[in-house]
Amino acid sequence: MIRLLSLALVTLLLCAPAAASQSDAALKAALQRDVNQYLATRSKIEHLSAISLSVSLHGSTVINVTAGRTQYGGGGQPITPRNIFQIGSNTKAFTSVALLQLEAEGKLTIDQTIGRWLPQYPAWKNVTIRRLLNMTSGIPTYDNNPQMLTDYAKSPKRYFKIPELIAYVYPTNPKAPSATTGYSYSNTNYLLAELIVEAASHDSYPNELNKRFLQSGLGLHDTFYAPNQYPAGILARLPAAYFVNDDPDDKPLAPLFGTNVSVDSLSWMQGAGGISATMQDLARWARGLYTGPMLPPKQRAEMLSLVSTKTGKPLAKVSKDEPRGFGLGVAQMMVPNIGTIWFYEGESLGFRTVHFYLPTEDVVVTFSFNSRPGSANDGAGKLATTVYKTLKTAGF
Repeated sequence: MIRLLSLALVTLLLCAPAAASQSDAALKAALQRDVNQYLATRSKIEHLSAISLSVSLHGSTVINVTAGRTQYGGGGQPITPRNIFQIGSNTKAFTSVALLQLEAEGKLTIDQTIGRWLPQYPAWKNVTIRRLLNMTSGIPTYDNNPQMLTDYAKSPKRYFKIPELIAYVYPTNPKAPSATTGYSYSNTNYLLAELIVEAASHDSYPNELNKRFLQSGLGLHDTFYAPNQYPAGILARLPAAYFVNDDPDDKPLAPLFGTNVSVDSLSWMQGAGGISATMQDLARWARGLYTGPMLPPKQRAEMLSLVSTKTGKPLAKVSKDEPRGFGLGVAQMMVPNIGTIWFYEGESLGFRTVHFYLPTEDVVVTFSFNSRPGSANDGAGKLATTVYKTLKTAGF
């Protein structure tokens, strides 16, 4: 009996990789059809020429597919999994985790205030770090300021220092009361968070990212951060990226419409959105974010604690009545016919990058496009739904 059981196990182990390989190949082919079809039907609508997608199944199998070329209109090179895309506000989780790690190290607590760490902003002195990270600070976002957008459009390679960006929205009267209730998405929150990382660590934000994440053994070999412009070797791996947004709030950026913005300064985003990565690296990061050892249990629970995006009040879990919640640099959503997912769609001026994590199925999906159309033409949700259906059909 022991010998027969051993033979059976050997047979199973020998056969399983071949079966898995065939299954993975079929799934990769199906996902390739998904991105090809999306590009074929949405390219003109979204002024889009490139898609990169990565799927991480149960932490052991990674499938990468790409479609398109690096330039709109058929120019440039074919897209490969080695192409880098700006991940936009997916950067916020890096900033949040840096602060949570500093808390775990005893260097701060997320219920300390701006007044404790950044006394140069007395108008916001009572706002806590937690409220910066979960978007309940009431502090306005600088990138809705028409003057800021006009200044950037005039000089898109300009290096904006963080105090310069914050000055666009800081109250002229420092004694003016600051709203601290409700949910209001603000990139200013994460620039302030970046400054607190530096104050608490006594180190620069880029150094902290490198030490904690990019050079720490997490395997993020194709993830990069620069506070202004990337060096030529990294820029060469980005496809051209197109800003074609016709939303009224973005009218001051009209001089950039239709241009390649991939080579412009990222200094206007920094700790709120300045990281670039391959989609496989982003999938690796997202898996570690939700399931890996980068945070102790207390800090991971803090990261995943939600507020309602309707009211800003604490939210135990999303539901049909409250389908969206925001944590500390991450978001959760209830999707009909899918269930509860963790996700983020990050945007820069020329890229849209999505990650979503299906906790029940233990699947991470990441993808990015090289354009940013108006909100009415953003089809990221369409591709996410299509990919989910493909994964479900394949039995994950």
